[in-house]
Amino acid sequence: MIQMQSMLDIADNSGAKEAMCIKVLGATHRRYASLGDEIVVTIKKATPSSTIKAGSVMKGVIVRTRRTVQRKDGTSIRFDSNAIVLVDPEGNPRGTRIFGAIARELRASGKYTKILSLAPEVI
Repeated sequence: MIQMQSMLDIADNSGAKEAMCIKVLGATHRRYASLGDEIVVTIKKATPSSTIKAGSVMKGVIVRTRRTVQRKDGTSIRFDSNAIVLVDPEGNPRGTRIFGAIARELRASGKYTKILSLAPEVI
């Protein structure tokens, strides 16, 4: 469950390291986002040599949350940290590699197949 002011790790090699959620997309007064939802973030930490600088505003897709997510088959999944993958307006990832496991819930939307194909593990 991600809301405004939530700090998130970046799970790709775009050059950004840490981001903060500034808006949950999807509805006018939507407060929370979960796995597979798109959010607007501001970059808080970035590597010095990257094209992405601290303070820039971008869109990202949530790929891991600390909040337990209940699945239809009765199982539940929870990760150690909140993480996103930065995406461009078309939904393609900005980085060329994805780090760590990605939740299977991204497959349901059908929009982020490129992220799923780059991921080393889909849980």
